[in-house]
Amino acid sequence: MQVSVEKTSELSRKMIVSVPDAVLQEKMETRFKKLAREVKVDGFRPGKVPTSMVKKLYGERVKQEVAGDLIQTTYFEALQQQELVPAGHPSITPAEKSEGFEYVAEFEVYPEISLDAVNGLEVSRPTASVTDADVEKMIDKLKQQKQAWAVVERASQEGDRVTIHFSGVSEGENFTDGKVENYAIEIGGNQMIPGFEDELKGLSVGESKTFSITFPEKYNSEKLAGKVAEFEIEMVKVEAAVLPELDAEFIKAYGVEDGDVESFRTDVKDNMERELAQGLKNKLKTAVMDALFANVQITLPNALIDQEIQALMKPYAERAGKAKLKLEDLNLPQDMFENQAKRRVALGLILGEIIQKNDIKVDADKVRATIEDMAKSYEKPEDVINWYYADNSRLNDVQQMVLEDQAVAWVIERARVVDQSVGFEDVMDRQQA
Repeated sequence: MQVSVEKTSELSRKMIVSVPDAVLQEKMETRFKKLAREVKVDGFRPGKVPTSMVKKLYGERVKQEVAGDLIQTTYFEALQQQELVPAGHPSITPAEKSEGFEYVAEFEVYPEISLDAVNGLEVSRPTASVTDADVEKMIDKLKQQKQAWAVVERASQEGDRVTIHFSGVSEGENFTDGKVENYAIEIGGNQMIPGFEDELKGLSVGESKTFSITFPEKYNSEKLAGKVAEFEIEMVKVEAAVLPELDAEFIKAYGVEDGDVESFRTDVKDNMERELAQGLKNKLKTAVMDALFANVQITLPNALIDQEIQALMKPYAERAGKAKLKLEDLNLPQDMFENQAKRRVALGLILGEIIQKNDIKVDADKVRATIEDMAKSYEKPEDVINWYYADNSRLNDVQQMVLEDQAVAWVIERARVVDQSVGFEDVMDRQQA
């Protein structure tokens, strides 16, 4: 076997593999003899078909089968011989030759990555703590989750839940199929198109109102997108939110069995501090990733970008399938995912280089600590821990996450880290965004 490699661009390679005619003929003869024992030809007993006739009948098919076998057996051998590692699948084209067998394999290789830029990399590290005011705000949010609604005899205002009858007309056509009756809306809940809920303020039960609003340009109905619509509404009911008392019943509903207010505040604060620690860790990791992506120069293989785009489109394809649609029906352009795909590919390659060059091995103790930390928010943490360790694929997911965290820690040790004080809500709001 002879192998030659041509560099067609920074990452593209053209590899030509030639197999001697003697090897080709030997493999074909072996296949012909096997066929002669198996095929049935009129006028000949089974296993007595002359090889010459088998060659005449099946020569082209055998040549194609042997060619496929030769590609499979020689491709990876040729890569090892040339010390090449392809990024993605190759494009393989057999060459026309009168003797022997030859094919051309075109593929991209992984880029060489310099980590010199990591030293002195500037990274902003957020710092925050949970204050008593943060705890009180969280308790208020917990109350809002269990709020009730009570009818009030006054005009509607921000935060109220109102029940209305309404109809809408655009360009002379009613698009609400007549009148929509007894429709409940929380004013300020952003349930309706921008501006609609503001028009509901200041109305008492029995009052009516007519107003015009322009639908957003990117509204999900092409017929209404960007169009002016006239709405008629009638106020049917106005309800105000009623928050529960911070009493033993409310506290026990959140798992604090003694019903004590101070125990509840301590429990809430403990949970907030745990969430904050994870939030700060995630934000620091994102800052490191941003810095690596911006400063480590890398040429990306197109094959890996295409693979990542397909991975990003997969959830859309699955949703389309459930709706009995094809992905093409969603009209999603690939370039919509290109920037995200490039970032993910680049960071994957950079982190992989950091791990390989520095021989970073996954720390089993860190894996255990990570799983235990994740299990804390469950009622039976030990069951959760056992669940992860009972399945290698689940455990591997955590191991990969920890290995990535170790690579990030390696970067932080060499970076110029600048602490930035932020508030609890700033960290958590951005986590949820």
